[in-house]
Amino acid sequence: MSIPQSGGGPIERPEQLAEYLAEGCKPKADWRIGTEHEKFGYCKDTLLPLPYEGKRSIKAVLEGLRDSFGWEPVLEAGNIIGLIKDGANVSLEPGGQLELSGAPLESIHQTCDEVNEHLREVREVADKIGVGFIGLGAAPIWTHEQMPLMPKGRYVLMNEYMGRVGTHGKQMMRRTCTVQVNLDFGSEADMVEKFRVSLALQPVTTALFANSPFFEGKPNGHKSWRSRIWRSLDDSRTGMLPFVFEDGFGFQRYVDYVLDVPMYFVYRDGNYIDARGQSFRDFMAGKLPALPGEIPTLSDWADHLTTIFPEARLKRFIEMRGADGGPWRRLCAMPALWVGLIYDQSSLDAAWDLVKDWDAETREALRVSASVDGLAGGAGGIKMLDLAREVVAIAEAGLKARAVPGAGGLVPDETHFLSAVKDTLESGKTPADELLEHYHGDWHGDLTRIYAEYSY
Repeated sequence: MSIPQSGGGPIERPEQLAEYLAEGCKPKADWRIGTEHEKFGYCKDTLLPLPYEGKRSIKAVLEGLRDSFGWEPVLEAGNIIGLIKDGANVSLEPGGQLELSGAPLESIHQTCDEVNEHLREVREVADKIGVGFIGLGAAPIWTHEQMPLMPKGRYVLMNEYMGRVGTHGKQMMRRTCTVQVNLDFGSEADMVEKFRVSLALQPVTTALFANSPFFEGKPNGHKSWRSRIWRSLDDSRTGMLPFVFEDGFGFQRYVDYVLDVPMYFVYRDGNYIDARGQSFRDFMAGKLPALPGEIPTLSDWADHLTTIFPEARLKRFIEMRGADGGPWRRLCAMPALWVGLIYDQSSLDAAWDLVKDWDAETREALRVSASVDGLAGGAGGIKMLDLAREVVAIAEAGLKARAVPGAGGLVPDETHFLSAVKDTLESGKTPADELLEHYHGDWHGDLTRIYAEYSY
């Protein structure tokens, strides 16, 4: 989840909304990679989730990172709720999941170094207080009641609203984790091609990174329960966005969609003002019940954009949202996959050729199948495993074409970061399949084994 955004002053013309998105257009030399990943913290002796306060707590971890590694604190109502350093930030998800939102970097080599350094810092702090962290798509055992809501104003508002509009929203808030990557575009036309490819191929990401086959202590019948949760959260702000594939799609059409999504809040002077269910269109007209007579700022617009949760999300960059959280190798593999697919024009065109004839029903069916069956799924005559092989091959070609060296020039490109997903393709087994094999095999149904064997 996002921290309050800084977008700018009052919105005086409706065209400013699309112009705000268009300001994300950058020359290729300025394209960057921003990787985000979430993880669950727990007490090593009890295997229970971390509370916000106490000796073994989220607050203690944040304070430890602040005191030992020079992170600057982010406070809300006197509570430390995040950290900032060198263009990156550490923030809290609603159930205490710890998220690194990485700095905009030039290469996957740098991204992986950033991930490794962050996990090293977290591990050093956590070990001192008897805490562990694990990367999974969904909390495998904990119940809703066991996971405390973090003291952030937007979460208090969202928590109640989620119960009105869907059946799985509160599960998403407290008991899921993801890994995401934010990537740039050069023009409106470039954004359109990248956004369409990103949405159409998110199910492949979901299948390759499926890592949440357990919920409340037992198998749940899905390879990615996290993905299943998103399908019953809030139809007004989630999904595969069929309109993106219609003729004429561009920044303005996305603005029209976002304006129709009900608001959650308005952020003013450190406080979240309740605007749940209200209309940003009314806000533009000075008729928002929560703030009668006021018109929004571009910061309000930027905040509202963070409350939209489709499978790929447009801001002043494109955010890939289809993957479960996972082990450290996959925290580098996921951005490598998408960089290879959309930062090389030949690979982007090849990916578009792969998906351009699919209809909305096929895209949605692939999304559902990826959640349930992972790589064993498929739809519309498309086998997910075969599709994933094609996608990874295109991504590998894109990374070779980028030819960005690492390790002081000793590594010629970024292709080796795909090794985790290539291993998955070779075996045909997702991380979820491997977990289920352990559960039914050497773990003998003892799911607590997952913490010792899969934590960072």
